[in-house]
Amino acid sequence: MSSAGGQQKDREIAIDATDRIIKSSLQTRKGLIMKHLLIYLLSIGSACLPPGSEASEVDGPPNIVFVLIDDLRHDTFGHMGHPFIETPHIDQLAQEGMRFTNAFVTTSLCSPARASFLSGRYMHHHKVVDNSSLLEKDIPTFPQMLQQADYRTAFIGKWHMGGSSDAARPGFDHWVSFRGQGTYKPEGQYLNINGAQVPRTKYMTDELTDHAIQWLSKQSTDRPFMLYLSHKGVHGLYDPAPRHRDQYRTASYSPPATMADTRENKAGKPMWVQDQRNSWHGVEFSYHGKAKQSVEQMYRHYCEMILSIDDSVGRLMKMLAAKGLSRQTLVLFTSDGGHLWGEHGLIDKRCAYEESIRIPLLAHWPSHIKSNTQCDALAANIDIAPTLLDVANLDIPAGMDGHSLVSLLENANSSDWPRNSLLYEYYWEPAFPQTPTTFALRDQQYKLIQYHGLWDTDELYNIKVDPAETENLIESPKHKQRVTKMRQHLHRRLEQTHGLMIPLGIKRNHGSNRRSANGSQRAEFPSDLITPSAN
Repeated sequence: MSSAGGQQKDREIAIDATDRIIKSSLQTRKGLIMKHLLIYLLSIGSACLPPGSEASEVDGPPNIVFVLIDDLRHDTFGHMGHPFIETPHIDQLAQEGMRFTNAFVTTSLCSPARASFLSGRYMHHHKVVDNSSLLEKDIPTFPQMLQQADYRTAFIGKWHMGGSSDAARPGFDHWVSFRGQGTYKPEGQYLNINGAQVPRTKYMTDELTDHAIQWLSKQSTDRPFMLYLSHKGVHGLYDPAPRHRDQYRTASYSPPATMADTRENKAGKPMWVQDQRNSWHGVEFSYHGKAKQSVEQMYRHYCEMILSIDDSVGRLMKMLAAKGLSRQTLVLFTSDGGHLWGEHGLIDKRCAYEESIRIPLLAHWPSHIKSNTQCDALAANIDIAPTLLDVANLDIPAGMDGHSLVSLLENANSSDWPRNSLLYEYYWEPAFPQTPTTFALRDQQYKLIQYHGLWDTDELYNIKVDPAETENLIESPKHKQRVTKMRQHLHRRLEQTHGLMIPLGIKRNHGSNRRSANGSQRAEFPSDLITPSAN
């Protein structure tokens, strides 16, 4: 029997050979058979490793756990300095991995954002323009491609695209989902588990986590796996788990400064923003009163709901550790959009303000990512699909609009990162007519927001000095050339990605178009649009 050092050296040589063979032949059936044989031989050798070693540290495709939260702001965590919320497990992810400080969605709406995560495409490219549209079957997604490369794949949670059906979608060996938005409470509700309708038994976040843990517990090192855990939480209406309800009832709360209905806050803001105060997505008539809660009460329950998400993350990481899979598993934690909580008099998302489009993005991969790393590059949800294909040593389809984050995972300050500005888009929805069609271009200092089909003012903000977006510079003579150049850049970006034709969704009814008689009145045209009378 050879020495432990000799065994380790032999194993490293075999690993290197395995990696070369897999990379060259992974796309073929013959390559997959060879891969299984070599992994089996390596697993025999791994039995001789010292206690505590992880057999999963073969230098091959990593396991992947992708955790997607709904409407989770980028700043509602302990590690972000939130005044009262406690998120020890999410904080640990950030401390042991990489935190992207400038991560965004390219459309802040559930289904379009989720389709972008899956396809690596902008909304205008994948054409899921609202929460009812289906993702076209011929659009490749990262789960399909990972499955074809012999990954075990599982989807557990909220799908939402084409919410009238909970049927399994392509790319997954294991499927657990529900129709549309689903409900937090289990009574009278069912999950589609691999085609069978199974009665629900628990609070939604906990039940989905149970299914994720059960599936992870069955995984081994003979094949890589990809778990896509897509939570309903923390989408409204806001209903925390019973164990967390009212935990923050007495916590100190301060509304955002831009929430107040003042002349200063209205200055420079588009009329549609001022009008939305008194609407389904405004602070004066939130959800038309259906929540039966004030904005402050809803926000407290929102924060309490994050506690069950944090519990879920803790359970996932504990299971990976128990299986000896932590070091060679890439865990990505993110959200399908942000959430306004009173900023500019608004709630929800959709618009291009920072609180709406900015998302958390944490990457945990101990064998490859240094702990407590911060990356300030502009990252987006369209980058997730190419990243996961890249780490799996698969080709990235030319039709993907995003970029692989791998160079940044290896070096947070990589000079190879190609994005210096972010394109944002949102198409007007008949169901929620308060928010207009919006296009935005955001770089590290300025953000241009322009509206389509609307008689109103556009917006320009210096977000480096004015992160709360309070001073609209769109009419400033000093920034006239900047506005012109950014408009040209925005149009060119849309043109290059075939985004000049707007797909239209179906208008099914009048939508949530009510206003409160006791709320604020319609806004007046801004003074910049008023020509003084000749008299």
